[in-house]
Amino acid sequence: MKKQDRQRLIRQLLSTQDIERQEDFVKLLEEQNIHVTQATISRDIKEMQLVKVPSISGGYRYNMPIQKKLDTKKKLKRTLRDAYVSFSVQGKDTFLKVLPGNGPAIASLIDQMKYDFVFGTIGDDETVLTICKSDEGAVALQEVVDDLLK
Repeated sequence: MKKQDRQRLIRQLLSTQDIERQEDFVKLLEEQNIHVTQATISRDIKEMQLVKVPSISGGYRYNMPIQKKLDTKKKLKRTLRDAYVSFSVQGKDTFLKVLPGNGPAIASLIDQMKYDFVFGTIGDDETVLTICKSDEGAVALQEVVDDLLK
């Protein structure tokens, strides 16, 4: 089984049951005829950045990281502060100029934020074109960028 398929299955297991130990992952995967070692599970846990959180039973269980969006917002804020040149709005489109090499990263971070007013982004070396769902959405994105730059 490929690593990405195994990790997808691990995410599914986490959503349906409380898993307290790495050996529990090995056992649950074994029940589905997927043979892995505890060392493999340990590497998956590290790579997936799984965390232990309190469980209802009083112990601890594995869970997906909970601050993903907050971390993405921090990264976007830091990257914008370091690379921002200018921002303009035309209709429902926005055009962000950044220092060379930063466009793709910022476009990806805006996508990861999953703003409901953003349709999509395109980033090249030093620009990010964002297509919003409406003119108001473009203005909303401008306000988000302004706030992140403060």
